[in-house]
Amino acid sequence: MIKIGDFARLGQVSVAALRHYDERGLLKPALVDNATGYRYYSGDQLSTLHRIIALKDLGFSLDQIEQVLSGLTADQLRGMLKFKHAEAERQIIAEQERLARIAARLRQIELEDAPLDQDVALKTTPAMLVATLRLCIPTDDQACDYLTAANRELCNHVRKNGARDIGPHFAIWHQPSTVLTNEIVEVALPIDRPLADSSRVKVVEVPSTQVATIVHHGEIVNLKQEHSALQSWIDNTPYQMAGAYREIYINRTATNADEFATEIQYPVEKVVS
Repeated sequence: MIKIGDFARLGQVSVAALRHYDERGLLKPALVDNATGYRYYSGDQLSTLHRIIALKDLGFSLDQIEQVLSGLTADQLRGMLKFKHAEAERQIIAEQERLARIAARLRQIELEDAPLDQDVALKTTPAMLVATLRLCIPTDDQACDYLTAANRELCNHVRKNGARDIGPHFAIWHQPSTVLTNEIVEVALPIDRPLADSSRVKVVEVPSTQVATIVHHGEIVNLKQEHSALQSWIDNTPYQMAGAYREIYINRTATNADEFATEIQYPVEKVVS
């Protein structure tokens, strides 16, 4: 019989790990001294310990290891290994994408020669039901007035028809941010239930969308830096634009303009190589 400490050294695991395997029923000692409580193992149990270690190295959880040790058919074990193989491939792809995003961030800092105040984040927006109003803004300096009037019209239509808004209003810009005249834009307001369309207001379902996003704080004076940062992020990651960009107007009812926030969202999709 081998004392637990010696058995742990042979297997290159901790005594605590052996005790945990005992509690889980994965590897029980061959003998427990009733008087002292000392655990002893037999030499042939080392192969079982090695199997546990090998399966852990492959990414198996203790629950999965318990299934293997309890006896699986070759097909069942093959299926578990194929699943782990696919899982490892997904993790590798995710880490490669993380490396690309880190490299993009470094390039942004190098180009600006200073850290950016805002960070680009990748996220998925939920699907939502929205009331929309499409308009054309003659010149960019009129954008605020046009958007405010359109949002007021949307709010009146929604409330008049017994619905309520359930999120900040936003704008979908159908041209690049460099276009500053005759801008085609849809003002949108998330609502809690379907409504009948009017001659100007349409109700549509906006699908869940993956977006690269950045937040601007304060009044909207110039979003050139934010758009540049988003474009740089896209240029240096395995993503491409996949639709019209959005501006989400957050906390616009605040009395202090410093509390305003505008989230710029670029819909993106992974480039298929």
